[in-house]
Amino acid sequence: MVNIHANHSELTPLRFLERSAEVYPKKTAIVHGTRSYNYREFEGLVHRFAQVLAERINPGDRVAVLAPNTPEMLMAHYAVPLAGGVLIALNTRLSAHELQYIMDHSEAKLLFADTELLENTKNLRRENPTLQALIEITDDQYTGARPHVDVDGTLQELLATASDEQLPYAIADERAPITLNYTSGTTGKPKGVLYSHRGSYLNSLGEAHHQGFTSATRYLWTLPMFHCNGWCTPWAVTAAGGTHLCLRGVREEPVWDAIENLGTTHLCGAPTVCSIIADSPLAHQLDAPLRITTAGAPPSPAIISKLQKLGIEVVHVYGLTEVYGPYTVCEFQEEWEQLEPTERAAKLSRQGVGMITAESARIVDENMNDVPADGQSMGEIVLRGNNVMIGYYRDEIATQQAFAGGWFHTGDLGVMHPDGYIQVRDRAKDIIISGGENISTIEVEQALASHPEVLDLAVIGLADEKWGERPVAYVIRSKGSNLQAEELISFAREKLAGYKVPRTIIFPQDLPRTSTGKVQKNVLRAQALEQLHGA
Repeated sequence: MVNIHANHSELTPLRFLERSAEVYPKKTAIVHGTRSYNYREFEGLVHRFAQVLAERINPGDRVAVLAPNTPEMLMAHYAVPLAGGVLIALNTRLSAHELQYIMDHSEAKLLFADTELLENTKNLRRENPTLQALIEITDDQYTGARPHVDVDGTLQELLATASDEQLPYAIADERAPITLNYTSGTTGKPKGVLYSHRGSYLNSLGEAHHQGFTSATRYLWTLPMFHCNGWCTPWAVTAAGGTHLCLRGVREEPVWDAIENLGTTHLCGAPTVCSIIADSPLAHQLDAPLRITTAGAPPSPAIISKLQKLGIEVVHVYGLTEVYGPYTVCEFQEEWEQLEPTERAAKLSRQGVGMITAESARIVDENMNDVPADGQSMGEIVLRGNNVMIGYYRDEIATQQAFAGGWFHTGDLGVMHPDGYIQVRDRAKDIIISGGENISTIEVEQALASHPEVLDLAVIGLADEKWGERPVAYVIRSKGSNLQAEELISFAREKLAGYKVPRTIIFPQDLPRTSTGKVQKNVLRAQALEQLHGA
């Protein structure tokens, strides 16, 4: 009789830590300020953490962690599933009310919170009956005051009481949930997105492949680990045996310090992170290779060009929380080397093709028919495959709607180019319809962003009696710039059809953003309506 276990094992990213601890036991796994751990120490702490959890939870229980990109948040990505739990990596910028909703909806049993973030947790024990303990995570890199919040001990105290006994890495079902991620909720209540062990394992391998991770990788944590579990890179970097360079906050000084002095080879982030690096007074030509993988919003060709001039390689990916982060990647083609820099940057700003562990993306009309691959016909981007979520937690109706027709509906509008590369044109809710014509806010934004004195911007549509809607631009000028609306409008007319050019340009001090760097266009629309109403 054939032993079925000889040719099959359930896929789980827990295996990556097991392997790297075996292969690279003395290699540095984590660096965080004055703290450093090799892979053997990393594994030992994870198993201690898992023992602490296993004594307090049952299989399938949810465990929430509210922390910056510290070693403890990284360890939680292994310790919680190793103990049989489901990890909820909480957005560090949520209000107390938003945290309360997520804790209630998820019925999380335990909450681990970094000292700096305790203030918003002080009422959770009283408001959430399923929450059994609030445990503090201390970090010597935090030097601020401690909020007056009662806790049930610290993680460090609990780890000191655990033994060195190892828990088994093997899991019973690779399709079981490993994490529960909550969407930003900009258009309603946050939805809980369930990731499986299998999907996380495969997407991690895709990330390792496309970002070029090796055992020499030194990955700087500029992307929040709470965002799509850091695009699965807590597992992907470990799979490669690379080094995690943890970072409490993304500011230009510590980022450039890590690039220069810690040997950073890779980092990820939204275009805002790219701007922080490219527009910093500390920016300079690099001597060693650095690859930035960016997503969250299409990067402007201008930002890509700036980074390339610094010697930084830019990889553009596209995805959503519901697909484990990145799903497509703009694969570089050798013939692009012959293009002019601006034309090459325009190619690189596209969202590309399915990653190695994903299926090919489609652009479809309302009847699920593929639109022509002409780079002009717009439709909805739909995706499917191993790296699509299990579904929305406790929301069967929303899950069925998202999976209508056997594909995941992104709500993003895009075009298919003749070479098979997709390009996002807009969110379905952000498209502007003016005089019966569709205007892509992203197209308008990229045209305006090519002006050398434009640092950042967002374009929205506002109601117009004559045209139905009209584009309005919110523009952040470069430091020292006195760019005026008339000049920018004239500049835009050289690049866009007349009906796409904003007639109104506003110069605010800042743009409202989500914690992952996306501009909150719904907030801008609300502000604009208030201003118009007040006027």
